[in-house]
Amino acid sequence: MTTTDLDGRVAIVTGGGSGIGRATALALGRAGATVAVADLDGDAAEAVVAEAGGGLAVTIDVTDAGACADLVARVQRELGRLDVLHANAGVALVGQDGFSPDIEPAAWARVIAVNLSGIFHCIRPAIPAMAATGGGSIIATASSMSTVPLGGMDAYAASKAGVVGLVKSASVGAARLNVRINAIAPGYVDTPMNELIWGNDEVKEAFALGHATGLQTAEEIADIVVFLASDASRSLTGALLTCDRGWTSFKQPDLLRRLLG
Repeated sequence: MTTTDLDGRVAIVTGGGSGIGRATALALGRAGATVAVADLDGDAAEAVVAEAGGGLAVTIDVTDAGACADLVARVQRELGRLDVLHANAGVALVGQDGFSPDIEPAAWARVIAVNLSGIFHCIRPAIPAMAATGGGSIIATASSMSTVPLGGMDAYAASKAGVVGLVKSASVGAARLNVRINAIAPGYVDTPMNELIWGNDEVKEAFALGHATGLQTAEEIADIVVFLASDASRSLTGALLTCDRGWTSFKQPDLLRRLLG
């Protein structure tokens, strides 16, 4: 029976200093991987490495292609190989993102640069690095908004839809190198970033009610990433795993529209 044991493997998690990334870094470590935690907030990355009891903390801006290439090279040099990448760093510009006519071009560019180009900058060097040691697994964080947008965050929805397209296309070429690439589409996870989106307890409760079984935790998303990182998911590549507690099936748009205006 194939398990989710990751003993001996080396992983990178971008956006690993908080939220889903932090939970994933810790979960990958518990599964046996050595984890490089990469985040724009270097202190947060250091804290996660300390909590995990080891690993590598790296301060990085994923919009910088050279920095992402340097990250992969450093992991290869210091940790010996690269087997897993969770390309997770993302941003939601609450108050700046919105309906397209109201979005300033600079805000649009920032969201696309982090959420879409940032993933491209990471997977570009990761694929050949994994191929050099026999293959690996890349997991990109998309969103339920990639397929069923709520409306009112056009840049975010577009960036996450782009992630899905990138994953599906890149997975074809990567398969020849024994590298699998998949995307996950969470619903609304109880994280600091989403606290900014809902803003108050009434709206948060409305979002919770829009999921068939309530808001998600970062830890349950992390479990799915561990599965995709492991040989247990060996038949999956080019897939989008909708892991949203029924949000895209069950959400209550009338309630949310009333609360969000």
